[in-house]
Amino acid sequence: MAEVATSTTSEQLLVVVDPVARRSDGESVRIAKDVLGAGAAVKLCLPEGPEEFARALARRGSRRPVVVGDDRALIRAVALLHRHRELAGCALSVVPVGSALSLARSLGVPPGTVAAARAVLDGVERRMDLMVDDSDGVVLGALRIPPLPTGPEAPDAEPAPGRPWLRTCQSLVRTLVPAGRPPRLDSPPEPGPSRLRIEVDGETLVDLDQPVEAVSVAPGPAGIASVEVRPVSVGAEASPLLAEGRTVTVSGAHFRYRADAVVSGPVRTRTWRVREGAWGLTVPAAE
Repeated sequence: MAEVATSTTSEQLLVVVDPVARRSDGESVRIAKDVLGAGAAVKLCLPEGPEEFARALARRGSRRPVVVGDDRALIRAVALLHRHRELAGCALSVVPVGSALSLARSLGVPPGTVAAARAVLDGVERRMDLMVDDSDGVVLGALRIPPLPTGPEAPDAEPAPGRPWLRTCQSLVRTLVPAGRPPRLDSPPEPGPSRLRIEVDGETLVDLDQPVEAVSVAPGPAGIASVEVRPVSVGAEASPLLAEGRTVTVSGAHFRYRADAVVSGPVRTRTWRVREGAWGLTVPAAE
């Protein structure tokens, strides 16, 4: 991963504070603002929602963007910059604040607010690989395809960004249920095997006749994705199927997938391509 030192002298920062971070941990937000303001010229933005968040990034000018928020805020910022094809010339920084912070930490961002803010000021830009799917969605870390649920909805599924109509429909259904009717106590749906065709660089790794328990895909070294497929075992545990490549296509029965912190789907097919060094994140300088 290439690293380029970032300058802190006369540097201008656009600090975008995610509204969830402000509500969940205002003290950490205040500390982040104080540390960043003491070391650079800061323009502070406090968006109230995704639209204002997007406008703030679009109007950053020559300022380096700094996101104060959790993993979802980081993913949103990368997705927006990718959508406008601005990742190549933009080094993104993040100060993790919130409850979902595992992605930022796995990418090398310090867990503490003060340490992360100081890394923004004194760190280096690390170029990282990005997985982009055929709907222009991005994956920063890993994606996983969980077992297929037997019910109509996966227990942990939630509408992906860009699908507000689904939340509206769900809310409408809830309002139409008579108030006096007791809730139905259904047990959670049991997961079952999935029948999927998984191709890596055009070569079939597993086909529809082989049910699988789980699939994981993660960026590897030098623009290569690492793929692991766990077939359904009968008796003794089956060995996982491993492969590496730049393009991964999954197709077959409707499936959901968890990309970083977001559950998407169901879809019948999806292709991910690895883009080497596609985005830059500020991390602490190696000692």
